[in-house]
Amino acid sequence: MRQNTIFKGVATAIVTPMTADGVDYEAFGKLIDWQIEEGINALVIAGTTGEGSTLSDAEHREVLKYAVERIGGRVPCIAGTGSNDTAYAIDLTKYACEIGCDAMLVVTPYYNKATQKGLVAMYNAIADASTKPIIVYNVPSRTGVNIEPATYVELAKHPMIAAIKEANSNISKIVQAFSLVGDQLDIYSGNDDQIVPILSMGGMGVISVLSNVIPRQTVEMCDKYFAGDVAGAAAMQCEYLSLVNALFCEVNPIPVKAAVAAMGYMENYIRLPLTPMEPQNEEKMLEIMRAHGII
Repeated sequence: MRQNTIFKGVATAIVTPMTADGVDYEAFGKLIDWQIEEGINALVIAGTTGEGSTLSDAEHREVLKYAVERIGGRVPCIAGTGSNDTAYAIDLTKYACEIGCDAMLVVTPYYNKATQKGLVAMYNAIADASTKPIIVYNVPSRTGVNIEPATYVELAKHPMIAAIKEANSNISKIVQAFSLVGDQLDIYSGNDDQIVPILSMGGMGVISVLSNVIPRQTVEMCDKYFAGDVAGAAAMQCEYLSLVNALFCEVNPIPVKAAVAAMGYMENYIRLPLTPMEPQNEEKMLEIMRAHGII
């Protein structure tokens, strides 16, 4: 592993339990503890799955601070601090560093988008303000902007930019990124249906939605691969593909919040503009969860 590797294996992009009254910290704490007990390698707080985009500024900071304290150094705490407002992302990144987060997950700017030049300038500005390593998060299906492989070459020059969460779904582009910066930046899968394919290119692991539901098995998939059992890891990738597909049959985190609620960990509450899962989709997902013995 590189000197600035944040984690190897699986980081759960953890959901943020909520009720109509706000964040449910009791449920959040229990979820964090369960994830760590199940062997997860790191936790991402207030990312896409954690509904960071609909947390108020006060809530976002409170959620990060609570998570740092609850995790207590047991695994790395990675803070979602990206924004389409660079000044805000810088301010939130500084705060996350101050309270003891171990790394930042910074998404590309959404809605206002950016040129490749703009992306480099933005990430460098945030990295300049950070005392902790940064994971660049590329998810064009949500943001409307894609980081081109050649742009990673420029980003890799900054000492605080340590890794990429690649969720562009284009394996050819991801292979190109490995060819250009695989020896300089850790690359994590951002899609649960591509864990083993990206590990096969030298990936360091996955930032996962799936592991909200099956943390131990998701870690086992990576551990098998790292131990040389490629066939075993590939078999697990295929075994849980139907569950992955169910968790993404509607926009994330609608299905995964319904799934974690069905497991008894929290209320199934999600903030607008997201709405509860369609009943027919939820029933199909619950059938798959029952078939895997999850509920």
